Amino acid sequence: MSTGAGMFVTFEGGEGAGKSTQIRRLADSLRRQGLDVITTREPGGSAGAEALRHVLLSGAAEDYGIRMEAILFAAARNDHVENVIRPALTKGFVVLCDRFMDSSRVYQGATGNLEPEFIDALERVAVNGVVPDLTLILDLPATLGLERARGRLSAEANGQGAPDRFEKEELDTHEKRRQAFLDIASADPKRCHVIDARRSVGEIADDILDAVLPVIAGRKTVGIPKAVGVE
Repeated sequence: MSTGAGMFVTFEGGEGAGKSTQIRRLADSLRRQGLDVITTREPGGSAGAEALRHVLLSGAAEDYGIRMEAILFAAARNDHVENVIRPALTKGFVVLCDRFMDSSRVYQGATGNLEPEFIDALERVAVNGVVPDLTLILDLPATLGLERARGRLSAEANGQGAPDRFEKEELDTHEKRRQAFLDIASADPKRCHVIDARRSVGEIADDILDAVLPVIAGRKTVGIPKAVGVE
């Protein structure tokens, strides 16, 4: 579980699941209730991790192989944990993170075909004891997720957006990732909560809030002065 008085919530799911939108809505809802919230993302979220983000998502690391790519993700995660997430939790913030360790389990493990022992070892080093209190898995069919992701890209930069390292992969790979996220939720039901992401933004947001508030009450989160989230 997370350390300190704060609470750590991660958002997971395939491409186009709407994680960024729901993180913003949840952050706004919690702040209106007087809680202190920081939003962040992976890969990235800290200075060192952001330096690796472009390398990873552009595909520049592909030539080094999936194993080295996984190591770079782990290095970025550890910098993020130690410089952003752990300090925020210690101070009592609710930390909302777009992707975390489960994405590595799925992207580098389930569809990257890396050995579970290797993924587990990297995870232990990267998170260094900081595990989410709650993981929200936004689930929808891969065909719909990719359609949404392409729609988002066409709207960005007057249609000049380009798919990243993972968005451009085959439909079958995306569907395998969807199932891998569901398998993680099934194996760890206490931490993971699956959200049907096929519905309206408002319906999804309501379900997320219903899942988060009881966990916050159980953690007895203590607020501190507001901070600016890492977007």
